[in-house]
Amino acid sequence: MDEKLMLVDQQDGVVTLTMNRPQAMNSVTFEMLDVFRRTVDELAFRTDVRVVIITGAGNKAFSAGADLKERATLNPDQVKQWVLTIRNLFTAVEALPQPVIAAINGFAFGGGTELALASDIRIAAETATLGLTETRLGVIPAAGGTQRLPRLIGAGKAKELIYCARRIGAVEALEIGLVNKVCPLEKLMEESREMAAEICKAPPVAITQAKHAINNGLQTDLNTGLSMESNAYWVCLPTKDRLEALAAFAEKRPPVFTGK
Repeated sequence: MDEKLMLVDQQDGVVTLTMNRPQAMNSVTFEMLDVFRRTVDELAFRTDVRVVIITGAGNKAFSAGADLKERATLNPDQVKQWVLTIRNLFTAVEALPQPVIAAINGFAFGGGTELALASDIRIAAETATLGLTETRLGVIPAAGGTQRLPRLIGAGKAKELIYCARRIGAVEALEIGLVNKVCPLEKLMEESREMAAEICKAPPVAITQAKHAINNGLQTDLNTGLSMESNAYWVCLPTKDRLEALAAFAEKRPPVFTGK
């Protein structure tokens, strides 16, 4: 792994991924996409990782999206490859069995906002600015933005933001449901880790199945979603962690979960 592009830190079952191109507002190149994807693919099979936090290096930007200097050197076929690669990466982020928290520490434009949308929970610094700005460049958000944003905040508001390429501050993002929480920049990682710690208090299988039921249920009708919910519940039922939770409650002690 090229640690110059992606910094990886693990503490107490929480992995923090830091996009590390602060000199370029953590914009994304082909090379970074490759490093990012390999990291995500590895995390998908890590049972010792309970939560993933994604952020950007420095205090200015989460990610400004595509590196436009590199983009200017690509031919049309390479651009198509780049778009499909970043879309597949964000789909892989969304599909991680672990909950993903986007700690948005600054500018998040284009692919930066799309990465946040692919995350489960978004916590933004008060100084953060978000926006799907691609239409100003003659294209559209193509790394999931046209699909995930309306599902999150509603079609009407999503169309306004995309058509106008609007950039919005953290407070407005909170008001429209684009982010879950806003905090001072200096508290961002602390708040993100506290959220991760709260998630880690629950049994791993239950969290994974809850994520599976929510994400997949949203893609279908209610009755099918309810069936998915039931199946996810049945997966939890025979686990040792469920029995441990009941025993700990009866014995008035903290539970000790093993992910089994």
